[in-house]
Amino acid sequence: MWEWYPCNPMTIPPPPPESAALLKSKPGLMRIVRALGYSLKGFVAAFRHEAAFRQELFLVAVTLPLGLYLGKNGIERALLVGSLLLVLIVELLNSAVEAIVDKTSPEFNELAGRAKDLGSAAVMSSLISAGVVWGLVLLG
Repeated sequence: MWEWYPCNPMTIPPPPPESAALLKSKPGLMRIVRALGYSLKGFVAAFRHEAAFRQELFLVAVTLPLGLYLGKNGIERALLVGSLLLVLIVELLNSAVEAIVDKTSPEFNELAGRAKDLGSAAVMSSLISAGVVWGLVLLG
């Protein structure tokens, strides 16, 4: 029945023991510990391989204490710090998009270029948003 199909679904081997599907199925504390490890690995990779992430991390390290000091109440502090953390989150997502695009499309491709440009636009939008938030909170 499946002879014409390039990959017979009846003969697909099971995933290797440490595949993502099996890791996700692990319950309890071990899953949380592994997820934390993967997250830390991602932060280290971003720091090692992404100059923009290092620059934005430096910006956050300098301005986060200022945000905690200059905010007059909890809401202002949350807005100032949250806008900075959003920049880092968007940069991590942009770096992930760029990495997968570079892996899947090493030669020039219009859609790959568009994906990278959209990620860059998202980072710029988060930086502008952080600047607006800081301006509005501090100039009141």
